[in-house]
Amino acid sequence: MHHANRCTLEKRHRFCILSNHWDTLSFCRRRDGEMKILLLSAVLGLLYAGLGEAQLLLVPFSGAWKTHYISASNKELVTEGGPFHIYVRHVQFHPNDTADVDFYLKSDGECVKKRVTGVKRETGVYDAEYAGQNEVRILHLSDNAIIVYVHNVAEDGKETDLVGIIGKRDKISDRDYQRFEKETTDRGIPEENIVNFTDNDDCPEE
Repeated sequence: MHHANRCTLEKRHRFCILSNHWDTLSFCRRRDGEMKILLLSAVLGLLYAGLGEAQLLLVPFSGAWKTHYISASNKELVTEGGPFHIYVRHVQFHPNDTADVDFYLKSDGECVKKRVTGVKRETGVYDAEYAGQNEVRILHLSDNAIIVYVHNVAEDGKETDLVGIIGKRDKISDRDYQRFEKETTDRGIPEENIVNFTDNDDCPEE
């Protein structure tokens, strides 16, 4: 397996790790405006060990998250009544190579609480059963935002590409939104297929 290892230090003092896949995973931690090298010794060890324990690096990002925007090649899936019209509330990364996402599905004005569990296929990539089969790929991970790409294959075989961004706060930064827009465009999803979930999020906080 080919492993890529590149680190970039930007003006805002970010430490980024790229995944061992052709798709880029930016993995950033910042505190009080200063660069924090998260578990650097562990990272170096994982690079030599084939990232077999990289899931442990994701555990600190577990906690409360909220949906901000989701785009989809089939917009019906992310409009109210669609299976991906979801309001994320909590993400839990487990050391056993699984991740739980708790969310509300809104249909006919009613918020229904659900949980989906993903099983790690490789670093930053999970397989999950929900409205068919899904490959979930983490594209960007920071203290303030997570961007994911989802390839959904419905039970009838129809394929849909989705990009979502969730945040810790009520607003996300312009930089994070621009990254989300770029990931959406790169996958051929038109801008009009972006749905804003912050404008009508009236589901319970937990």
